[in-house]
This record gives sequence, structure tokens and C-alpha cells, in this order.
Amino acid sequence: MREKSIELTPKQIVELLDKFIVGQDAAKKAVAVALRNRIRRQKLPKELQDEVLPKNILMIGPTGVGKTEIARRLAKIVKAPFLKVEASKYTEVGYVGRDVESMIRDLVKISVNMVREEHMNEIKDKVEGVVEERLLDLLVPPLKQNKKGFATEEDFEKLKEEKEQFNETREKMKQMLITGQLEDRFVEMNIKEKQMPMVEIFAGTGMDEIGINMQSMMEGLTGSKVKRKKMTIKEAREIIRNEELQKMIDMDKVVKEAIEKTENSGIIFIDEIDKIASNVKSQAGPDVSREGVQRDLLPIVEGTTVITRYGPVNTDHILFIAAGAFHISKPSDLIPELQGRFPIRVELSSLSQSDFERILKEPENSLIMQYTELLQVDDVKIHFEEGSISEIAKIAFEINETMENIGARRLHTIMEKVLEDILI
Repeated sequence: MREKSIELTPKQIVELLDKFIVGQDAAKKAVAVALRNRIRRQKLPKELQDEVLPKNILMIGPTGVGKTEIARRLAKIVKAPFLKVEASKYTEVGYVGRDVESMIRDLVKISVNMVREEHMNEIKDKVEGVVEERLLDLLVPPLKQNKKGFATEEDFEKLKEEKEQFNETREKMKQMLITGQLEDRFVEMNIKEKQMPMVEIFAGTGMDEIGINMQSMMEGLTGSKVKRKKMTIKEAREIIRNEELQKMIDMDKVVKEAIEKTENSGIIFIDEIDKIASNVKSQAGPDVSREGVQRDLLPIVEGTTVITRYGPVNTDHILFIAAGAFHISKPSDLIPELQGRFPIRVELSSLSQSDFERILKEPENSLIMQYTELLQVDDVKIHFEEGSISEIAKIAFEINETMENIGARRLHTIMEKVLEDILI
């Protein structure tokens, strides 16, 4: 059920990417083949699976031509855990990339959230009945039990009458609840509030490296307190639904599935990798820091085991897609070992005027459609003629040529300026 897209062929993947990204056929083919190869690998005998390593990809091209979008859309198509990181963030002053393992920890968190959401969606129907009963208990509290040691015939008659009245009221409330007539009615219910620890928690690298999650430990010690709060039925339904879903979900199963998903389907997009490439062989200064980041990145890409709060995660089969403009440095300026871990290289071309025209109107949820729908919310109807689309594309192309080339992002600037008086 959750692996619906597993049988996609490279051609089908490219066709799906074509719906969102204009041009860049070489890059689309490269990621489609890489994705299909990992699906093929999972169908091999177990002893051979471990030998087939992912063919990581290096995308070379200016900003705004679709590098990130290709990777992001690819992950969405196959519902794979996806994380984008910027290599330049590991080159801060005095820092040499010691915390690159944090990208794996972040990817696992994303995977756990994805799998938990999938499990919740599967059991949503089962939990609705329980939610309805708890809401009815708030609206019509259950009858109190008779604590007397003896009861007369008159007491039994009275109790019987109360039960009949209670059942009648409850049934009436149930029908009103089902039809949505009580959504704005206020009720009081107990909710659990997490108490904040009275000490400062440092989420430093050292803590992560030894596998200790201090925050979780403190939450366990401080626990939670119950607070009575007034809210609408609509708000109470959401809180109760989440509580019941959490009770029904087997988190051990979720974590196990999430780690497996991370290891076999995870995709990490490393942007600005050219910023850690050094074209000057110096012995000190920022170039040392850049090379340090590369050397710390190497074992992650090569394949290692990273300790996370959910358990050890092996990076052997995570797909890494690196990207950079490489205006100043070249891919060959990366250390040889890291170059070897990105065997597939694709160059993305700068966008032409015709590309801009296609970006404005062809992709699903295109820019023209987005602005049309945004204005439709305020009952403002707008129509773009072919000539106006061509002119917007022409202006965006010319500005990119004469100023900084920011690719398709320039279209957002132009569109905002063109529609400024209408949007205000």
C-alpha cells in the first residue's frame, strides 16, 4: 500500500518530472536511472544487494535552473525521506565539518515522521468511533453509579428512567455530532501539558556523538501535568484523535520501518558543494576548513554507521545528490576520494527565453496559474495573453543576462512587479 510507486520505470519517472520541471533532460534521466537502480537492487538476492552501491550524482549548473527541484520532486514521486543541506554551513570560522553526521540524524527524523503519518492514515477510520464516544462523554457525561449498599424498588425504577433518558439524550447528541451541528459548542476537557525542564538543554554536537538525547531524558523526568481547558468540539476532536492515534500506533514498528526506509530509500541533496572545493592549495585559512569538511563528508558518502536517537543507521545505500554552480572552482578541485563517490556528473544548462515562457505556463501549478488562483480568492479574475507571457519571459531573460543570473527565480521578481497594483 505504501510502496505504490515502486514499479516506476526510468521513462515514467522522467515523464512525471516533466510535469514540474522544464528542460534539463540529462539531469532527469540521471536521477531516474539512479532511482530505478535502487529499486532493482532490492529485488536482487540478499548477498548481492550489499555489493551494489548507489551511483551518487553531481549536478553542475547555475542557480535557479532546477537542481534542487529535480531532487525534491524525485523524492516526492517515490515518497522517499528527503533532506536538503548546504555544504557551506559546515565551513564556519574555526569549524571543519565535525557535525556532518547531523544530516543523517535529520533524515531519520524526517523518515520517522513520514512513517508515523502513513501509519496514522491507515488507522484513521478505526479511531473515529473511539473519538466519537469520547466526545459524547464530554457532551453527555456518563451516569454516576449508585454507591448505596441497598436499593429499593423505587430506586430501580428511578435508575431505569434515568438510563432511558440518558440513552435518548446521548442518541440525540450523537446525531447532531454526526451532522456537524455541535462543532462550535464549548466543552471542558483535561489535556496533558509537558512541563519545561528548569535547566538549560544544550543540543551540542558532543551529546549527539555519544548517542545521548538529553532533551528526551529530561522530558521523562519532568513528565506532564493535566490541565482542564475549555474548547470547541472541533478543537477537542483533533486533540482526542491525536491522543487515540498515538495510543494505537506501535512506535517500535514505526522506528524500525523508518530506519529501513532511510537506509534503502533516503535521498540527501547537498547544495553548494562548490563552496567547499578549494582551487588554491594553501596550508592555512579557509581552504583548510573546506578540505576538512570534504574529509568529514567522505565517510558519510562512502558508507558508515551513524548513531541516532532512534538507533544506528547505515549510510551505504542512501542516495547523495550534490550540486553546485562551480563558477570559481571546478569539480576537479574537490578531493579525489570525494570526486570518486559522485561518479555520475550532469551539467544543467542556463535557461533561455523560451524556457522561461514554458516555466510560466506549462508545469503543473505553474506560476501563471498560482497568481490567477491567488487573485481568484478575492474574486479578481485575471487572464494572461500569449504576448504578455512572452514579454515577461523576455524581461526575465534580459535581466539575468545583464545582472546576476538567478535563473527561474527572476520570474517571481518580475511577476510581483507586474501585478503589484492588482495584488495590493
